[in-house]
Amino acid sequence: MQVIITAVGPDNRGLADPIVHHVSTSGANISEIQMYDHDAERIFAMLLRIEWPGDSPSVDELREKMNEIGQQTGLSIRTWSRPQPSRKPRLAICTTYRPEPALAVLRAIRDGRIKADPVVMLGNRSAVQGVAEQFDVDWQMVGDGKGNPDNDRMVEIFDEYDVDYIVLARYMRILPASTCWRFAGGRIINLHHGLLPPFPGFRPYQDAFEHRMLTYGATIHFIVPELDAGNQTIHQATFTVTPGTPLQEIIRIGESDHEPTCLVEGLRRVVDREVELHFHRVVATGGS
Repeated sequence: MQVIITAVGPDNRGLADPIVHHVSTSGANISEIQMYDHDAERIFAMLLRIEWPGDSPSVDELREKMNEIGQQTGLSIRTWSRPQPSRKPRLAICTTYRPEPALAVLRAIRDGRIKADPVVMLGNRSAVQGVAEQFDVDWQMVGDGKGNPDNDRMVEIFDEYDVDYIVLARYMRILPASTCWRFAGGRIINLHHGLLPPFPGFRPYQDAFEHRMLTYGATIHFIVPELDAGNQTIHQATFTVTPGTPLQEIIRIGESDHEPTCLVEGLRRVVDREVELHFHRVVATGGS
């Protein structure tokens, strides 16, 4: 069984040693290890991807041991394994203003096209709260009056709801690196409303329009803690307009129709285990 262990906390010596020692002496095979040590910020972060042998203690027991190590070292440690086929993945859907992406995901789940459970929706604005209520999904407001998110509270919510995947459905705030590390390894999925890599940032429609492009698109990608640049593409799709199409019409097509469809397909690929993130690269797995 594949297990991902992440650890984040104040920098110090020997933080990785007890984690690596325990999993290796328990017979696990370490298939990926990444460590981040930022001297200026005094932050330590680690990702460990292992194959946990079936004859070893259960993943729950491994999680208890990792929590014990976390208490001893001052690290925030999470032990996660993808749900077995008998349990649907639990989703947290993060939103800001646009309701269409979240609505498309919830409809796809309702219709059986995405086999997952939407256990909570979060917003740094309240614009999409009605969509959560329409589908009877718990709503959590995490933004202040100016839309500034409480990032610590978001992490608490993800843990409280035992979330498997975090879906940034046009969530228009950048997650801090510490949050990305806590849920690293292909657990955070982002909808970018433009084609990557040529059109990053918050104005991809406008940027493409200024370059006199006739082809526009959206990109679904895994979030990577250090980069968060969208190079880890899960799915990308385009639409073409005729010369002279006004920018506002292009944006309308993209926001209303294209982005939601693209997100549904990208999320389906992750939930159906067609793709995973290994060493910052998306790899095809062939499904479960």
